[in-house]
Amino acid sequence: MSGAERGDRERRETLDRFGEAVNMTAGELEKWLETDESQAVGQKNGGGESTGHASGRRIVELLRAKKGDLGDDDLAHMRKVTGYVHRHLGQRPGGDVTDTAWRYSLMNWGHDPKK
Repeated sequence: MSGAERGDRERRETLDRFGEAVNMTAGELEKWLETDESQAVGQKNGGGESTGHASGRRIVELLRAKKGDLGDDDLAHMRKVTGYVHRHLGQRPGGDVTDTAWRYSLMNWGHDPKK
């Protein structure tokens, strides 16, 4: 397999995995990011916006972008999102997760576990 073919396969795999991990539409995520619940969760560097909230804004852009316009930085962020979602899903708390920081944090990263 040539380097170009391997690169194409890795790109498709990244897009597929991102599509599986992110189950919210750009519109749903954008609306969610405006809520107090969204802004209240996550690690904040220096008291500003949380890492997950900033990632959510980037995910909205990625969801709206044409696949052919996505660059290496975009694909790297997609892999970061996919990894975060999979790790966080493995930490699911017991009981009803509807109004939990765990769910809200995942939603900032584009995944609603209640869907």
